[in-house]
Amino acid sequence: MKQENIRNVAIIAHVDHGKTTLVDRLLWASHVFRENQQVEERVLDSNDQERERGITILSKNISITYKDVKINVIDTPGHADFGGEVERVLNMADGALLIVDAYEGPKPQTRFVLSHALERGLRIVVVVNKIDRPNADPEGAVDKVFDLMVELGATDEQLDFPVVYASAVNGYARMSPDDDNMDMVPLLDTIISEIPAPEVDIDGPVALQICTVDHSSYEGRIGVGRLSSGTLHEKEQVLVVKPDGAERRAQIRKVYTFENLGKQEVTAADAGDIVAVIGIEDADIGDIITDPENPIREMAPIAVEEPTMAVVFEASTSPLVGREGDIVGGRQLKERLLREKESNISMRINELEDKSGIEVAGRGVLHLSVLMETMRREGFEFQVGRPQVVYKTAEDGSKLEPIEEATVDVPNEYAGKAIEVMGTAGGIMEDMASDETMTHLTFSIPSRGTMGLKTRILNATHGEAMLFHHFKEYGPYTGEMAGRKNGGMIAMSTGKAVAYALDTLQERGRLFVAPGDDCYEGMIVGESAKEGDMVVNVEKTKNLGNQRSSSADKAIQLTPPITFTLEEALEYIEDDELVEVTPQSVRLRKRLLSAVDRKKAKKN
Repeated sequence: MKQENIRNVAIIAHVDHGKTTLVDRLLWASHVFRENQQVEERVLDSNDQERERGITILSKNISITYKDVKINVIDTPGHADFGGEVERVLNMADGALLIVDAYEGPKPQTRFVLSHALERGLRIVVVVNKIDRPNADPEGAVDKVFDLMVELGATDEQLDFPVVYASAVNGYARMSPDDDNMDMVPLLDTIISEIPAPEVDIDGPVALQICTVDHSSYEGRIGVGRLSSGTLHEKEQVLVVKPDGAERRAQIRKVYTFENLGKQEVTAADAGDIVAVIGIEDADIGDIITDPENPIREMAPIAVEEPTMAVVFEASTSPLVGREGDIVGGRQLKERLLREKESNISMRINELEDKSGIEVAGRGVLHLSVLMETMRREGFEFQVGRPQVVYKTAEDGSKLEPIEEATVDVPNEYAGKAIEVMGTAGGIMEDMASDETMTHLTFSIPSRGTMGLKTRILNATHGEAMLFHHFKEYGPYTGEMAGRKNGGMIAMSTGKAVAYALDTLQERGRLFVAPGDDCYEGMIVGESAKEGDMVVNVEKTKNLGNQRSSSADKAIQLTPPITFTLEEALEYIEDDELVEVTPQSVRLRKRLLSAVDRKKAKKN
């Protein structure tokens, strides 16, 4: 039976093609906000980092009501590191809005998400966004989407997709690029007419599969999923069936449905709706909540993708520890990360056997750095080592490593440079296509090779290239890779950097510190122009004589120091180095601070 008054739709797109802005406009069109209400741009990117980075990190559920139909909208991340979120939440949808930039057309991430949507048989509505851009080619973008769908093996029915043309920034959607409609009504009408209503058994036994897990400090774990049959009541006794077949009884304390931008507590929820339940203490992805008397034990399993990169968090051992952060202890660090383990199931978080630190494994450097950034904003100080890929062992005993698919869009004149950089990182070219101005390159590359790759590609192509990569498969180990060629400048003592000392050092490499910055023995204060580390004195001052020089000390001119973001710092360091993370600073340091200790370790 179809639940005609509900539509469940996921919004999928490549990063930066306008998903979140489009959701804003749908909220305005369905009068969720008052006419004169002050609302921030990208209202769904509610977390600070999402606003600063301009990307969606967590998928979010909202609902809007249009013509007495409740439309549950799921905003999904566009970045490959958070692809796990997308794969899971598509289980809750019956259709998807695929948003494509009218100028850029479908991009690598579009392909990744679209292939999952087609596999699940979702009805696709193509929204060509940014039709107001200069040089936009809406018709060309539609042709490219059609070609991509054919390539991904879409059925004839899926290939007959409806197209809506929109400018989310200007708040209009049109059925043809050149009509003069100035509101979002055509898109809302298309959702209701084209996205199928959920096919459910309203009178059957309760069956709800958890697709995402939220965490509240008041309520504990919150399981979110689509109710595929029956009616779920609060205070109801249910059977929880784990993916491994284990079963136990529990009581649902509260049931919520999604209303506008928030959740609304209800006494009962009907099949077809997306609901959040509280009361299942160890709720996990893939759990089935069902009727104890008449249980449904079989539903399509939800795969939680394996992490491919791991990093070890340790309590900070820096001489400057405690100056900028409030929380510096190893015990608090461990408690915070184990709390993260409860709510963030796409990460694998475990204490090391020797209790020296906590290993956190995720989908990539961005995925890991978002957690670090969150923690430093909470007042934590800690240190992390270089991210290491997660290896596996094949059945025949050989070593396997994660392989990624990387795509580079680059102006034709820099294509050779880009190919050279990808080759040195272990990339194998699989495809190359050119038009009048741009070359599109596809490579297969080990995850190890992607560390610091974006910076190298941008340097080689004068900032013109666009690089995207996402996990493809585990493949045979490709052998050792060369690390950073240039050595570091290592401070020999603890104190503040002096302009006079930095002036002489900048002739020998690039500096990471400015005059007045706190430095300590073993801290990396710059990059040498040659191979091999050099120990330097950043506190050296000018010896003053009793006569004046004729030039009266020319003003020292220093090149501004290089500052690292968290991701850049993680990708820059070598195995014997650490990144020290505090609420105000990101510093690079040697694992062994003393030069004598480093020499001894080298001999051994």
